[in-house]
Amino acid sequence: MTKRIGILTGGGDCPGLNAVIRGVVKGAVLKRGWEVVGIEDGFDGLLAPEKCRLLSLEDVRGILPRGGTILGTTNRGNPFSYPVVKNGKTEFIDISAQVVANLGQLGIDALIVVGGDGSLKIALELVNKGVNIVAVPKTIDNDLMETDVTFGYNTALETATDALDKLHTTAESHHRVMILEVMGRYAGWIALESGIAGGADIILIPEIPYDIKQICSAVENRRQKGRHFSIVVAAEGAYPLAGSRVVQAAASETHSLERLGGIGEHVAREITGCLDMDVRVTVLGHLQRGGSPSTFDRCLGSRFGIKAIELVEEEGFGKMVCLKGGEIGAVPIEKAVMAQKLVDPAGEMVRCAEELGITFGR
Repeated sequence: MTKRIGILTGGGDCPGLNAVIRGVVKGAVLKRGWEVVGIEDGFDGLLAPEKCRLLSLEDVRGILPRGGTILGTTNRGNPFSYPVVKNGKTEFIDISAQVVANLGQLGIDALIVVGGDGSLKIALELVNKGVNIVAVPKTIDNDLMETDVTFGYNTALETATDALDKLHTTAESHHRVMILEVMGRYAGWIALESGIAGGADIILIPEIPYDIKQICSAVENRRQKGRHFSIVVAAEGAYPLAGSRVVQAAASETHSLERLGGIGEHVAREITGCLDMDVRVTVLGHLQRGGSPSTFDRCLGSRFGIKAIELVEEEGFGKMVCLKGGEIGAVPIEKAVMAQKLVDPAGEMVRCAEELGITFGR
């Protein structure tokens, strides 16, 4: 009997998603003769038959270098807490039974869920309802446990490092403090690694609350030594000692998490208040999510896609593919979502940065 596999991409987009989709389709069709159903817009696509379509080899031709996802995605669709409007008010109901029923009506034998922490927690709940699921980890924040790295992270890192390289020349020319704000709600991996690779002088991450006096002291010390500019890279979730994260929009009925952003401008005002220096801020924002995936992310996404198909073939359901020590493997989904993988404030990479003369404002 021909197997029919479903695949969806959930949460924020990132480079490499199309490589996974392509790997799944080619692995299923070429060697096994299976069918693959592409489900559009994450879990929301399982509520509308018109959003589910067969994917052929022709559908995935030429998508390897494309950013984003040909299936579309959303970071709001949760069938266990689905918003509906009743009497002018939004209520959240559990429609997971409908999702399970729709999977059966579509004849889908197994579902491949490509997503980050939120999407994989939903996937785990569906596993507990009897759905055959294999998960593929995806996030530019690199904050998922049980895998050395997630695809999308490398491309985002290259984007941030390239921005730091460009900011160096203009900072030095104008004797300015340049602040680059990057993504990283709770995990500061992008700021940390791009800061090291891009020669930053100050790195601010959520795991190490900063003291503005230490930051100003570091900038002034550089100036006293004839270095009349400084480069700061700040994760959006960084915050000061005895302070809190800078929030652009509070959590709401439709957004379970507050929207962060503005730490760069906040730090700029503080530096301007204690030093007579020109300070400028660049916010990378969604530039980090877009664009063509790097060689590493194309390869990793392809390997993850093939491994996902192999797990389906082996009936290794309830597992997430992962990269450990250079080898592709699999771990239980519940182990991957138990906690976030955060930067260790006393870890080797932080020590390396400090040995290089970088300060974390502590």
